[in-house]
Amino acid sequence: MIGIVGIVCVFVLVFGGYMWAGGKMAIIIHALPHEMTMIGGAAIGAFLIANSSSEIKQVLRSVGKAFKGPHWKPGDYRDLLCLLYALMRLGRQNPVALEEHIENPAESEIFADYPRILADKEAVALICDTLRAASLNYDDPHQVEEVLAARLEENLHHAKHPSHALQTVADALPALGIVAAVLGVIKTMGSIDQPPEVLGGLIGGALVGTFLGVFLSYGLVGPISVRLGAVADQDSHFYSLIQEVLVANLHNHATNICIEVGRQNTPTHFRPSYSDLEDALKQRKAA
Repeated sequence: MIGIVGIVCVFVLVFGGYMWAGGKMAIIIHALPHEMTMIGGAAIGAFLIANSSSEIKQVLRSVGKAFKGPHWKPGDYRDLLCLLYALMRLGRQNPVALEEHIENPAESEIFADYPRILADKEAVALICDTLRAASLNYDDPHQVEEVLAARLEENLHHAKHPSHALQTVADALPALGIVAAVLGVIKTMGSIDQPPEVLGGLIGGALVGTFLGVFLSYGLVGPISVRLGAVADQDSHFYSLIQEVLVANLHNHATNICIEVGRQNTPTHFRPSYSDLEDALKQRKAA
C-alpha cells in the first residue's frame, strides 16, 4: 500500500509541479507514445537479452513483493521458534521418532501445526537436512554452521536476482532516454526549414525522451529494485534464524536456551516478546 502511495506521489507531484509552473502537457502527451515505444522497447529488449527465461519468470513473480512486503510476518517467527522447539525436544527424547517427521514433513503432525512454514520448501528442507545431518553424526557445530552459511548465502544471492536485474534496467534507462532524444533531434534537423513554433514542438518532443528515461529510472524502476532487495534481505532473516537455533542445538545447549538464542537474533521488528513466546511454547508443550 505504501508503495502505491509513493508511486502516486511521484506522478502527481512531478507532473502537478510542472503544470503549476505553467508547463503544457500537450507536447508531452503527443510525444509520449513514440518515446515510450523507443525507451520501453529498448529496456524490455535489453532485459530479455540479459536474463534467461527462468530468471525472467522469477523477476515477474517477484515484482509484487515490492508492494506486499516481506513474506514472513512477526507471527511466523514465533511459530518457527515453536516448531524448532518441538522438533529439538522430540529429537532429544526419542531420536527414532524424530526421523518420521524429518523424512516425511508433509505427513508430520508437528509441521502440520504450522502450514505457512510447511508450504515453504526451502525452510522445511533447511530444517530437515540439518536435523538429518545431526542424526548421521555429522554434528560438528562449526562444520554445520559453515555449510548452512554457504547455503543461505547462495539462497540470498538467488532471491536478490530480481533486484539486480531491475537495477540494471534502471541504470540503462537514462542512456536509452538520451538515445530517444538524439533520434528526436535528428528528426528535428530534418525539419529545419519549418517555422520556430514547429521546431519548438519538435525539440520539446525530443527532450521528452531524456525526461522519460531519467524519470522512469529514478522515480519508478530504481526504487522498486531497491525495495525488492530490502524485502529479500528481510526474508533471509527467517532462514538465518533456523541456522542460529539448530547450530545452538548442536552445541548441546538446553532447548530453551537454543530458542532464546533464536529469539534474541530475530530482527527487532519481527522479534516476539519473551512472554508471547513463552505462552506459545507452553501451548506447544500442552499439545
